[in-house]
Amino acid sequence: MRVLEEDYDFDGIPGLKAAVVGDVDRPVATLSLMSESELQLTPFFQNWAKPQGLREACITKFVHTPDRIGLLGCTTRASRGGISIEEQHFLALLSPHLRRASLIGDLLDQGRVTTHLYRQALDHLAVPVVLTHANGAILHANAAAEQMFSVQGPILSRNGVLQAQNPVVARALLDAIASAASADASLGARGIGLPVSAQGQPPAVAYVLPLTEGTARAVFRPACAAVFISTTTSSSPLPEAVLTTLFDLTPAEARVLLRIGSGLSASKSASSLGIGENTLKTHLNRIFAKTGTRRQADLVKLVSDIGTPLAAHGP
Repeated sequence: MRVLEEDYDFDGIPGLKAAVVGDVDRPVATLSLMSESELQLTPFFQNWAKPQGLREACITKFVHTPDRIGLLGCTTRASRGGISIEEQHFLALLSPHLRRASLIGDLLDQGRVTTHLYRQALDHLAVPVVLTHANGAILHANAAAEQMFSVQGPILSRNGVLQAQNPVVARALLDAIASAASADASLGARGIGLPVSAQGQPPAVAYVLPLTEGTARAVFRPACAAVFISTTTSSSPLPEAVLTTLFDLTPAEARVLLRIGSGLSASKSASSLGIGENTLKTHLNRIFAKTGTRRQADLVKLVSDIGTPLAAHGP
């Protein structure tokens, strides 16, 4: 990487800029941006890729927070064909799991925690951590989590079950825990960066970590999932990511919901996004179906109910 930084600028590596400025979880294949003959004429290909017998790269962005960007790049050998749509789809499915590993890794560096110190380590973490059963029943809460319970938010213990104070998120949190317990692949899309703060509260984000078979689950059995709560600004997801996580929206649909939810008319929303009103109406119909709403006024209320994670960033 140091060699690349020294020899090529940001625009000098084909596909890099497109991946950085593009949507999270959307792989960018080099040959989707330019022809192979154009690629082969670039200094990067001639001086770096070709001597190593490489052909094409595909880059996916799996983390984009105010203080960092995480990228995964895969490169093919010159002896094989171009990167297929199926291979790009595979990277898109892998990307959310990389994001979860990256963000949770910030909260708990398991490489420094041995098996017999797990519980003690959790209790000394400043970050609230709750271990739960598949149905959300609380089996262990560290001191920071107990403190959060005592002040009623942003997470609560209701009849021994973990709850988010934000009612819009409460169901999504329990669904993510259930998915983690069964090692469900859908956790990748639904269990990352869940905004759990209620309206008017500082941003708070829940990350759900499956306790897979092995050391961690053996120590914490019968716990199936660990829920980490982060209140640091840098961990707050972008508003589009919040909506994508909660309602399975596409990035384009999330951007439409943010505009409509902020009170903009359909025509002004379409103009600000640079799309036609017919395209916006198509997005709106899908948004209504995914969010269980019927009118634009319902979307305004929905965005208001989600609260801080969206208002902090603006539309």
